Amino acid sequence: MSAVEPRLSRSPPAAGVAFKALVRRDLKLAARDSGSAGTVIGFYLIVVALMPLGLGPDLDLLARIAPGILWIALLLAALLATARMFEVDAEDGSLDVLALSPLPLEGVALAKILVHWLTIGLPLLIAAPVLGLLLNLDIRAFGVLVASMLAGTPAISAIGAVGAALTLNTRKGGLLIALLVLPLYIPTLIFGISAVSGATGGMEGAATAPLLISSAISLGAIVVSVWGTAAALSAQVR
Repeated sequence: MSAVEPRLSRSPPAAGVAFKALVRRDLKLAARDSGSAGTVIGFYLIVVALMPLGLGPDLDLLARIAPGILWIALLLAALLATARMFEVDAEDGSLDVLALSPLPLEGVALAKILVHWLTIGLPLLIAAPVLGLLLNLDIRAFGVLVASMLAGTPAISAIGAVGAALTLNTRKGGLLIALLVLPLYIPTLIFGISAVSGATGGMEGAATAPLLISSAISLGAIVVSVWGTAAALSAQVR
């Protein structure tokens, strides 16, 4: 029976129930610890608000560089919360329990990515158009700005999960995460900015290709990061 029980316990129905329970649990924890999301959004606001002060009152210049400022500030803000994706579970022993649950570690990784996007990526995405007003962003680009971040932010959460798992239980993990994941964010950054810049340039359809590529990057990042994160977590809980 011992050889059969693990197969039964990790059956698809049991894993699905465990996945939903983990997502609900992490969302509740995030709601209780609302200070983390507030800090991330506050950091995003401060970085974007400081740019007009540093660059001066040239509205045309601000409008040209607004896509880059909004995207770079979003990447840095999301990075603030990345280190905490698995840290709390490792500290209180929940990670060891999750490793023995009906949900495989790949499912745990996917749940963490989803919760990180819902609690960090989505609020930053919603705040971006409002902050675009501070930078004199062309009104025609607002829809593309939201679409580009909707397509690109899942990759930020997915890549960040791998970095968080690899640096778990290490000293100065936040610095290591930055060194690991920031270079991997570059493709998402390039195509996100390209999509918004294409919309501001007035060329019809210029934003379509960057948006499709950003979506493909996010899908690929999620698939690869789920397995990579699970492998890193497996090494941590042994």
